[in-house]
Amino acid sequence: MKPARILAIETSCDETAAAVVENGRLMLSSVVASQMDVHARYGGVYPEVASRQHVLSITPVIRQALAQAHVTLEEIDAVAVTCGPGLPGSLVVGLNAAKGLALGAGRPLVAVNHLEGHIYAAWVYEAGEIPPAEPQFPLLALLISGGHTELNLMTDHLTYRRLGATLDDAAGEAFDKVGRLLGLPYPGGPSIQKAAEEGDPQRFKFPRARLEGTWNFSFSGLKTAVLYEVQKFQKVDRPLPAADLAASFQAAVVDVLVEKTLKAAHTFGVKEILVAGGVSANRALRQAFRSQSDFPVHIPRLSLCTDNAAMIGAAGYFRFVRGQIADLSIDVQPTWTLS
Repeated sequence: MKPARILAIETSCDETAAAVVENGRLMLSSVVASQMDVHARYGGVYPEVASRQHVLSITPVIRQALAQAHVTLEEIDAVAVTCGPGLPGSLVVGLNAAKGLALGAGRPLVAVNHLEGHIYAAWVYEAGEIPPAEPQFPLLALLISGGHTELNLMTDHLTYRRLGATLDDAAGEAFDKVGRLLGLPYPGGPSIQKAAEEGDPQRFKFPRARLEGTWNFSFSGLKTAVLYEVQKFQKVDRPLPAADLAASFQAAVVDVLVEKTLKAAHTFGVKEILVAGGVSANRALRQAFRSQSDFPVHIPRLSLCTDNAAMIGAAGYFRFVRGQIADLSIDVQPTWTLS
């Protein structure tokens, strides 16, 4: 495939990010302006506040990404941007910035699905680093984030067949909700992981919704089971064993994700497994896949598990070299699914 340097922009939720990626793999720069402290007071992302923060951050973040990569806009081959799924107001800020840059510099615009961006984070490596092995097709991609939990079969680049998805809460959403139940700081994922390190994962026998006969997931019953245990302690005015509850909850989520993914990998005869999305940063999950899988497992580096623009640049490259150029009239697609 031809060489190309992509400027990428990501504003699907509460991170304002820009990056420069070369040939779909080499990360020349990656800048992320986090809004976590801003939204922590609300216990979750406040959409209008997120949009306003993006407006304030987008220009300095793009300039910093270009400066860190030591390139000018004229040395960029295309501009890639997240068009969905995500918060409409947040997506609009990034898309409009990308349109302006593409039009002003006379460069092609490439529309990228945020979910495929997470998948393509597994292709990315940093300058000066030995390139990790490139994922091989066919592969099974487990995508786990705050809004999505799904299994996708990939037989080639940008080719997705969704085998199953969550029927209710996504894994990341369940982590956030259980974190609130346990009185842990937002976001729930890192807080539960930290609390679980001091807890007993066997103390509470929480349910595993295996949904036999499907590749779907369900975490609402597990979340409710945690709620019932919390209420039991509250009724008798006893201290909440947050560490044990966190560890037992985390173990239940990890068990289902790993078990179902490995079963699907064998069923569909894939070569490798790829795990991506914000929840893929969870230490227990990463350890479980690496110790239990008899397939090679690709998991992005921790800095690329959460929202960033380097992953958008990687996915954007593969769309660009295939001639998948977006018209400047394109609009955001808040509910865009992989297909």
